[in-house]
Amino acid sequence: MNNLEKAKNILSGSEYTCVICNDTDVHTSTLRGVAPLIKWLDSGMKLTSYSAADKVIGNGAAFLYVLLNVREVYAGVISESAYKTLTQNNILVQYDVMTEIIRNRSNTGQCPIEAAVSGITEPSEALSAIRNKLEDLKKAAS
Repeated sequence: MNNLEKAKNILSGSEYTCVICNDTDVHTSTLRGVAPLIKWLDSGMKLTSYSAADKVIGNGAAFLYVLLNVREVYAGVISESAYKTLTQNNILVQYDVMTEIIRNRSNTGQCPIEAAVSGITEPSEALSAIRNKLEDLKKAAS
């Protein structure tokens, strides 16, 4: 079994939202949205040889996977823009369902993180937009 299959198997039927692994190491998360990716990015983890399995990948998450430098990803659901971002950055992609956009949690419109990176092509610029949007969402919730 290769690393992507291993990550998919761990994700499948579990409470995890995201799994990353390589030959000797596995990390899982139950955090929602881009939170696990931000956490791993901020921790300074080097994920060059890792494969990732994620329930949903929008373009914001795609940019974070690029910054994390993973080798390949699997998505249960992926947006068209996320697929484009990943493949343009030489990350191999497998998915079950591709959709035009990722919808927000209340299903009333586009995911706010995906909307925040709309029109952005540089991963570092996307990270800044994602952090700003997360801060805005945090303020709005309080």
